Amino acid sequence: MILQVMTRFSAIWKGLILSLLIALPSYALGLMFPVVGGPIIAIVLGMAIAIFMKDKGSFSEGIRFTSKKVLQWAVVLLGFGMNLSVVAETGMQSLPIIVSTISVSLIAAFLLSKAMGIKGNTATLIGVGSSICGGSAIAAAAPVIGADDEEVAQSISVIFFFNVLAAIIFPVLGTAIGFSTADGTPFGIFAGTAVNDTSSVTACASTWDSMWGLGNATLDKAVTVKLTRTLAIIPITLVLAFIRTRKAGSQDEGNVSMKRIFPFFIIYFIAASVITTAMMAAGVSGSFFAPFKDLSKFMIILAMAAIGLNTDIVKLVRTGGKPLLLGLCCWVLITITSLLMQHLLGLV
Repeated sequence: MILQVMTRFSAIWKGLILSLLIALPSYALGLMFPVVGGPIIAIVLGMAIAIFMKDKGSFSEGIRFTSKKVLQWAVVLLGFGMNLSVVAETGMQSLPIIVSTISVSLIAAFLLSKAMGIKGNTATLIGVGSSICGGSAIAAAAPVIGADDEEVAQSISVIFFFNVLAAIIFPVLGTAIGFSTADGTPFGIFAGTAVNDTSSVTACASTWDSMWGLGNATLDKAVTVKLTRTLAIIPITLVLAFIRTRKAGSQDEGNVSMKRIFPFFIIYFIAASVITTAMMAAGVSGSFFAPFKDLSKFMIILAMAAIGLNTDIVKLVRTGGKPLLLGLCCWVLITITSLLMQHLLGLV
């Protein structure tokens, strides 16, 4: 057993260390520039370095390990950031909007990918990332559907682009539409349901609070709505897992190993969420789970660095037009659906 571990470590340590050397400055820069975020910085740095690494040689095994296994472990730790009962209690007001925006984005991604001829898993990842929670949702879904590193990099890049646009445009759009400037709830719900990634939700809501002197009212509402929306990772990834399992079973003439094809790390992710919920209900402070959440964020950055190292940036740019258009369509439809549902519910 020890010999196997040592042999395995000797095969992966170079690629793991290289990814770590990219992840550390990416994490620090992500704290300095939260709208961009550590994951996208890590991917870009990884892709830049990959240009000069035509033959990865002894690094390849460790890079592959980091982009796959470390990403799965990060998703499991992400579960410790979810108190299911608290999010459910405080997010009910926005639930109809969340369900509507997620449904519209996923359906649109499926239909438009067929119309545009987008092959592979990129459309699924863009649909999931747009509708749920950006990079975290992509990180959870990618191993489930067997997405390769270039598909993950493509999807993360698309989501990042519209995250930045939302953080810049939405406060101006909210003013033009006539959102309440005395109450942060309406714009907070809008930001929480229509912006993809948590960093951009935070930036967008904080801008609105600063514009109208609302303290943290908008930010608190937006983050709560975003956490509620993040819970959709659980059913979506389970559905994707079962679809992939059934496809693999039908293609393998019944000789299927459930352990081989089913992504059991999703079960561990759900278990982590349940443990967090139970412990907090028993009186354990939420701060107890903060290190798990921070470690999860760093491990996602670490995995994204490895994904960047495994990505052909020239190919990514050459094939990026259709995925970007798909991301635009999903983003616009989510924005319109969020505004329409708030109007129907009498929130704006």
